[in-house]
Amino acid sequence: MLLIDAANVIGSRPTGWWRDRPGAARSLVARVRQAVAEGRLEPPAVLVLEGKAKAGVDEGVADGVEVVHAPGVGDDTLAALAGGREEPVVLVTADRQLAERARGRGADVVSPSWLLDRLPS
Repeated sequence: MLLIDAANVIGSRPTGWWRDRPGAARSLVARVRQAVAEGRLEPPAVLVLEGKAKAGVDEGVADGVEVVHAPGVGDDTLAALAGGREEPVVLVTADRQLAERARGRGADVVSPSWLLDRLPS
């Protein structure tokens, strides 16, 4: 399973995302869905949204991609999802503390650039 720290990925590039967090989330989810549909990424992919970004995309599964709304701190939701899975988990984040928590639960960790390099423009 590919587990994506959406806030961290969105915030990794200065695209003006801070002016429209819901729109930035919507764009990232659309690009991940397209990448899955094109075979650039293997499903399942799970994106965790927090804060204002949650207004951009409804929770649920579509096209091999699940969107999860964090009820509180996104890192806590991501860490919980990184553990408790039978299949291997690859977490996309640059957050060092979150990466350590996820590795402690058996997940592998890759950087936002790893994901962004695989997404359509």
